[in-house]
Amino acid sequence: MTTPSRITDLLATHPVWDGHNDLPWAAREQVRYDLDRLDIAAAVASTHTDIPRLRAGGVGAQFWSVYVDAKLAGEAAVTATLEQVDFVHVMTHRYAGQLALATSVAEVLAARETGRIASLMGAEGGHSIDSSLGTLRMLYALGVRYLTLTHNDNVPWADSATDEPALGGLSPFGREVVREMNRIGMAADLSHVSADTMRDALDATSAPVMFSHSSARAVCDHPRNVPDDVLAQLPANGGLCMVTFVPKFISPTVREWDLEAADAAAAEGIDSADYTANRDFLATYREDHPEPAATIDDVVAHVEHVREVAGIDHIGLGGDYDGVTLLPDGLEDVAGYPRLLETLAERGWSDDDLGRLTWSNALRVLGGIEDVARDLSAWRGPSLATIEELDGAVAGTADTGDTGSA
Repeated sequence: MTTPSRITDLLATHPVWDGHNDLPWAAREQVRYDLDRLDIAAAVASTHTDIPRLRAGGVGAQFWSVYVDAKLAGEAAVTATLEQVDFVHVMTHRYAGQLALATSVAEVLAARETGRIASLMGAEGGHSIDSSLGTLRMLYALGVRYLTLTHNDNVPWADSATDEPALGGLSPFGREVVREMNRIGMAADLSHVSADTMRDALDATSAPVMFSHSSARAVCDHPRNVPDDVLAQLPANGGLCMVTFVPKFISPTVREWDLEAADAAAAEGIDSADYTANRDFLATYREDHPEPAATIDDVVAHVEHVREVAGIDHIGLGGDYDGVTLLPDGLEDVAGYPRLLETLAERGWSDDDLGRLTWSNALRVLGGIEDVARDLSAWRGPSLATIEELDGAVAGTADTGDTGSA
């Protein structure tokens, strides 16, 4: 039986580096970013995340998602993204004794040396750059270190996993976005994108990619998860799949319930693109059709499958806390990571393997991205390409109205 002291000792040297947390969006929706009303220095009942629970969970580095609703397009999406970035800057300044804004391996390590939680940023969805490489570069300048190429909807240059295919992957401009991210040192995050977009991005990139919050499609057949052929490419690429905890992505039983609920909503004439109507419908539907619970064992199944297919050096954790309503039993908030690690240890995971899962793999990937950018920027200047030049006429982005950030 695993002793608590073993996991405590492990986390002291290899803390959790989580790939995706939506606290900034929760702060926007709940209190319009007012940290006097949402003071995360103490326990917060309305979120999955606060500083005491981050400490209890052994979190040493966090990618905060600067997600914005895909209903926001063009300049409105860019403005909202900047407001999200501003919140992370404000949050890390307000809690400077506990959090440290980090934009590089060196700054992550410096935060650890001072006992603070390294706070990085990732933008969730290509709509945040409004098809502008200049905007992409400015997000990097403000500290954003990954861009998820799509959210739940297609963007004009990339197909999403949960929208109707429009391009069959990446457009020529989409490939240029990936190459420019390589040059500046921003990770291409392939969570949310279609399988064909994943494959095109792996073909276009010269730097490691990441999945900030995705699980294995072979274990749970959801389009948000990663197919085995893509997982098998991660060793050659050097990239990372950070397994998420979202119940409908990890539990086949919950996935089936979710499909049945969607059919029931459609039978009531509710448009699948109407997020508010679907949310309200589900609140009522659950009264007579309780949603089954996901468990730590469901997460373990994905972690072990990704390890089997991609290898121990290409796996991490991306809980998606504050991006969904329900989470697996035992992983209800950010304090739950030690319980997952204890379960893995009981299944024979060594301290070395657990340390790669929690910390070392993410550190290596960020370092690899920095190395590629250093090499590329020595001989290649900023791309001046536009979507009009590379793709021709620009199609509008579909609007599903889904404000959930999972």
